Amino acid sequence: MNNYIQIVFASIQPEQAEMLVAQLSEAGFDGFEEGENELKAFIPEKDYDKQLLKELAYKYQLQYSEQAIREQNWNALWESNFQPVVVEDFVGIRAGFHEPIPSVEHEIVITPKMSFGTGHHATTYMMIQQMKGISFAEKSVFDFGTGTGVLAILAEKLGAASVFAIDNDDWSIENALENCQFNSCHAVELRKMDLASAGKQFDIILANINKNVILENMAALSAGLLPGGNLLLSGLLEADETDVLSKVIETRLNYMGKINRNGWICMKINK
Repeated sequence: MNNYIQIVFASIQPEQAEMLVAQLSEAGFDGFEEGENELKAFIPEKDYDKQLLKELAYKYQLQYSEQAIREQNWNALWESNFQPVVVEDFVGIRAGFHEPIPSVEHEIVITPKMSFGTGHHATTYMMIQQMKGISFAEKSVFDFGTGTGVLAILAEKLGAASVFAIDNDDWSIENALENCQFNSCHAVELRKMDLASAGKQFDIILANINKNVILENMAALSAGLLPGGNLLLSGLLEADETDVLSKVIETRLNYMGKINRNGWICMKINK
């Protein structure tokens, strides 16, 4: 049975959240959910090092709470907190137990299980906003770090001919597959991978991860983008823009602008 430990950091700033995500990832945490001044981090129970967490919290003077989550009660916990997400009149994201959202062009129904990307976080919300302005009709799409599969599902709904979606987390791949099936997707191929080297080129690349992973994979993302293609980058704080922009220029890509939401940014790049 895959039991998890949930750690909740309260009264946390976006800059602290980014730092914690980076350090906790190295410590074995493989799921994160960011809310308003709050960070939830998840780790398999077997990998949890209490002393390491205490030392990290002491170092940064942070308070946290701890809760064991059994595999069978994950959905109950999620259902008690999850509310539908509406991105303008464009996309509605809900669970199967919610009523349909009639006022949007596209509706996505999901049930996340230890994977994240429900649309609640500012970065996912902005990725969806930016996708509205791109033509996906008959395009090939690469979703780097798919999480729940929301962006891959939306890409198919927008007319993409093919969507190659990857993640390095078993929970995410399993969950994205379920969500793709629930949304009757036929063009999405899911694969467990760590790096953005897909071995082929795409018209559109979606990368909603974090600064460090994006910087490490920027050369591969550039190589994987067809001439004239679009690349959307998020999972980025406003303070990350300078470093990421420098890497964009280094890899001979063109910066087309950004949008902001709650201290986070989503950058649009083309080739």
